[in-house]
Amino acid sequence: MEDISHILDPLNPAQREAVTADTGNRLVLAGAGSGKTRVLVHRIAWLLQVQDVRPWHVLAVTFTNKAAREMKGRIEEMLDEPIGGMWVGTFHGLAHRFLRAHWQDAGLPQHFQILDSDDQFRLIKRILKALELDESRWPPRQAQGFINSHKDEGRRPPHIDAAGDFFLEQQLRIYRAYQEACEKAGSIDFAELLLRAHELLRDRPDILHHYRERFAHILVDEFQDTNAIQYAWLRLLAGDRDNLFLVGDDDQSIYGWRGARVENIQSFQRDYPNTQIVRLEQNYRSTSNILGAANALIANNPSRLGKNLWTEDSAGEPIRRYAAFNEIDEARFVVERIRRASQDEGMARSDCAILYRTTAQSRLFEEALIQAGLPYRVYGGQRFFERAEIKDALAYLRLVANPSDETAFERIVNLPPRAIGPRTLDLLRTQARADGSTLWEAARVAVSQPLLPARATGALRGFLELIEGLAASAEAEQELPDLVAEVLEASGLPAHFEKNKDGRGIERLENLEQLVEATRRFAAEVPNDEGDILGSFLAHAALEAGDAQADGFEDSVQLMTLHSAKGLEFPLVFITGVEEGLFPHSMSATDPNRLEEERRLCYVGMTRAKRLLYLTHAESRRLHGREDYAMPSRFLREVPAELIEEVRGGGVSRPHGGRAASGFGAMGFGARRSGTGSKAGAATVDAGGGFQLGQRVRHPKFGPGVVLNAEGHGSGARIQINFESAGAKWLVLEYARLEPADAYQGNGE
Repeated sequence: MEDISHILDPLNPAQREAVTADTGNRLVLAGAGSGKTRVLVHRIAWLLQVQDVRPWHVLAVTFTNKAAREMKGRIEEMLDEPIGGMWVGTFHGLAHRFLRAHWQDAGLPQHFQILDSDDQFRLIKRILKALELDESRWPPRQAQGFINSHKDEGRRPPHIDAAGDFFLEQQLRIYRAYQEACEKAGSIDFAELLLRAHELLRDRPDILHHYRERFAHILVDEFQDTNAIQYAWLRLLAGDRDNLFLVGDDDQSIYGWRGARVENIQSFQRDYPNTQIVRLEQNYRSTSNILGAANALIANNPSRLGKNLWTEDSAGEPIRRYAAFNEIDEARFVVERIRRASQDEGMARSDCAILYRTTAQSRLFEEALIQAGLPYRVYGGQRFFERAEIKDALAYLRLVANPSDETAFERIVNLPPRAIGPRTLDLLRTQARADGSTLWEAARVAVSQPLLPARATGALRGFLELIEGLAASAEAEQELPDLVAEVLEASGLPAHFEKNKDGRGIERLENLEQLVEATRRFAAEVPNDEGDILGSFLAHAALEAGDAQADGFEDSVQLMTLHSAKGLEFPLVFITGVEEGLFPHSMSATDPNRLEEERRLCYVGMTRAKRLLYLTHAESRRLHGREDYAMPSRFLREVPAELIEEVRGGGVSRPHGGRAASGFGAMGFGARRSGTGSKAGAATVDAGGGFQLGQRVRHPKFGPGVVLNAEGHGSGARIQINFESAGAKWLVLEYARLEPADAYQGNGE
């Protein structure tokens, strides 16, 4: 018998069970760090070398081209021979290969072109113009998202019933025109690749039979991230042959916002009752304490299939929790810990990761890293001052400060769209060259003579008046944050981004809010005798945009969103902003399904840590232009107290629980707190009312709220409540007429 030790020896018992399983449907629940890629590679090697399966009978589906290349390379290395004929690739790549082979059957030209996201966006813009639809009312990104999401669900325009809804009718009108334009040009987009391939297999039994016979073994990685059309495509190919080998983790399904359906993995057993489940629970990444915390957290999701990660590694360090005074203190603490780890303890900077829920949170960490002289890299994203919406806003400020700034003029003269098109801009350039003037001066000439059609003249005049009015405000010596807020509002950028339905509108608005906060902090730190504070801030922004971002080879701290962190691992991880309304995000906290995904996101973040994990939150945080008192996240309460050690502001640690455990930290409110509750948020308020910090209460006038703080005794005792409608208020407890929210009947909670 051929030696197969190289296939089986590196595997643990659960991995070996999955790799050597008989033919039949298998669902491998592969926990974080449990070696799922190894199982897939060794399973294919087992099929080829032991089961004598031919390479062309194997179809292996991954989610990235990088993963596909890695899988193929590892198989060839293990077998020491090429595996030509095997189909290994992403869903889109395999669908493209299939359609190239069957272009006539699919009704496509032989050399059909694929539209990438930018190509698709530009085509939709042209369609909107042809349909005479105003982009400010019907943003191209919104239409793009509408079309792609319906294709991902397998829906063509005839399958969508507008039912008299004006919005849906217009989106369907765009969808139909877009489809006609693609057919005419012989082009298809990424979503169309999968939809067209599925439709061809569905409608041509002869072609379907051929591929069912060919692909005797179908293996899929990251199955929890499949969308509706991908799952339908797999089911069609598999038929009733019981040849699916699916690897995934329902606890790591975090992409519902872009169409992934965790229900696919959760309902697979119902669709295929004879499925055998193999659980990979031995973790090779994290310490026992980190895994214990992650297991306890994710156990609060009721719909999961269930597994329990474990390791032969030691218990390791306890999880560290830091309650910062505010978001600035949080950034200072995190960066100081990284500086200590890298400079005093010899840890590589690239071994340190700062994770956050929203991109807007990165700004303060970037500032603190720059001040500390620590190079950093924003993984999977851009630095704060290089983000498109920030550059748009800065262009307005630059033009207000200097109308001769031609780069800024060209960037924003038609942003948001105001009927100043390319032809108008070309005329202004020509005029400026002829006169030896700036674009601003050419624009003034163009509206005074006039040189443009009436509509363009009116739009250009409005733009010039807008900038001149804002320049007058800048000269009125108002505070820099107020000026920036006024410029942003007058520019129309917030309303413009709010209308975008590409899934990033809220993120862009949060970044604009953070820009105002950046100016607030800059104004507080700049010398009082500074003359042109707006000019100084613009110079500061330009320098930060060009500083501290490490090159590809420099040892640098890693910054990223929690979504971007999936698939990565680091010895030292900071999960920041672990507060209600931020993480879980306010848009998800009241939806059970979205809340479960937020919890899965936290689980993913925690299981990125190999040796040391910090969870940080702030007592107060400036959000949406105001100072909010932040409640520690429910996720913190779901981690066993014995696994957490609270870090004090001065760097002293104490076990989680006891007097400091309410989550309000060593500063601020902590000085007025009493009680010795052993769980986060459970310290009793010393005001005689029996209420607890973090408890939900209801007031007859202000409605529901949460207890933030208390002070005093007897008839003079006061209690602070953060009301949902009225914000934070101090009330005299004796007259407050508060009652626990759960005691209120008929409140719908």
